[in-house]
This record gives sequence, structure tokens and C-alpha cells, in this order.
Amino acid sequence: MKEEEREMSFLDHLEELRWHIVRSLAAIVIFMVASFIGAKWVFQNIIFAIGRPDFITFKWLCKIGEATGFEDSLCITEIPFKIQSRYMMGQFTMHLTSSFIMGLILAFPYVAWEIWRFIKPGLHVTERKYSRGAVASISFLFFLGISFGYYVMSPLAVYFLSSYQISDMISNEFDITSYVSTVATLVMGSGVLFQLPVVVYFLSQVGLVTPKLMRQYRKHAIVIILIVAAIITPPDPLSQTLIGLPLLVLYEFSIYISAIVVRRKAKREAAELAEEAAQKS
Repeated sequence: MKEEEREMSFLDHLEELRWHIVRSLAAIVIFMVASFIGAKWVFQNIIFAIGRPDFITFKWLCKIGEATGFEDSLCITEIPFKIQSRYMMGQFTMHLTSSFIMGLILAFPYVAWEIWRFIKPGLHVTERKYSRGAVASISFLFFLGISFGYYVMSPLAVYFLSSYQISDMISNEFDITSYVSTVATLVMGSGVLFQLPVVVYFLSQVGLVTPKLMRQYRKHAIVIILIVAAIITPPDPLSQTLIGLPLLVLYEFSIYISAIVVRRKAKREAAELAEEAAQKS
């Protein structure tokens, strides 16, 4: 029997889990330190970049506007806001926060791999077979969600909120803590929510979710998605719509994933029954 498959006591499992957590935290800290050291570059080229008219998303919008004749509406030449630090620890706190978030994002595939290494020995051979590529799928969906949050959600939300004005007497001057928190929430929230197909896959494997159930509660899911979108986004309809639509697409895709899992399970069970019948006869 392989070493990883040996019988382990509860304390052995705790010790194993502790080392997986330690290695995961070490990976996050390494990337966090690198981000902390390169903070000026990170803030200038990543965090603050989405608040400049020359950001790639705004360039794409302008090209679409030129191609469709809506250049005046889609070409953004100015984003009218300033960033301030009104608290003594404001800049330092956001320096640490942004470094941690960057460390978590960059180390995510390794963290997912460590979690999978802890879970894998407890799975049956069949479950392992149908869970191949789990780390790659989780990482891909996470980075897809991060990219969506960064290139779509964040720049459009920043532009909308910075341009929103109820009076000419009010100028938009945001505190750095508010700016970084908003961007981080949109980006990380998108990364987490894009894990929906993976969650549905594993729930379908254990029989807790079926495509029939998901279709039956589609209307309820839409309401929940809209509520979640409202919670993780700034209080504006544009951001909520931008995160809500991809989640609806992911939900429909998850139904397809669940259907595949259920069909495979049905074939596998039928094959096992046929094999048992053959052995009895």
C-alpha cells in the first residue's frame, strides 16, 4: 500500500493538515513579500491602472465605439477622481492588504494543489479517476474570474462611480482604503464566484445536486445570484448586472456539467449491476 494511503489516526490527519496549511501560507508569504517590495510598480501598473483612460479595457471600448459609430459614448478620455489618504495608517494598511491579495492570487494554484493533496487520499479510486484535473480546473476558473473582475468589473465600476455626480458642488475624492477595498472585492469576489461549476461538479458526484434539481430551482437561483451580485459589488446597477450575467451563464454551464456527471454515474452503476448479475449467473 502506498504511503499516502496508509491508515492514519485523527491526530495524524491534523498533523498532515497542519503541514499543508503551513506550506500554503509559506507560498502566499513569498509572493506577498515580493509584492510588498515591488509596491510602487504594483500600484502604478495594476491597482491604479484601471482608473486611467489609457487602460486596455477603455481602449477596447473606444475601438468598439469607432467601429459601431458610438465613439462619443464609448471613448473615455477622462476619469474625474482623486485618491487621498485621510488616515494615519491608510497607505501602510493598503500596502499590506494589496500585498496579501497579490500573494494569495499568485499562490492560488499551489494552495489548491496542497488542499487537493490533503483530500485525495480519502477518495475512492473511482472518485479520484473522475476528479483528475481538479486543481487545473479550479485554478483556470479562478484566474478567469480574476481576469473578469479586473478587466471588466473594476474599470467600469470605477468609471461609473467616479463619474457619478448629484451636484457640481461635489468633487469625487476617494480615500485609498475605499478604492483598494472596492477593487479587491470585485476582483476576488469574481474569482470565488467563478468556482460555481467546480462546486456543482463535486456536489453532483456525491448526489446532492442533479440537473433536474437545478432546472427546477432556476428562478430561485436567479434571485440568489442577483442578491450575491448586490452584496459583492458597489451599490450601482451596472456592477450588479456585470457580475450577475456571467453568474447566470455559469449556472447554466453548471447544469450541463451536472448532467454529464449524472449520466456517467448512471452508466457506471449500470455496468456494476451488469457485472454483479454476470457473476451471480
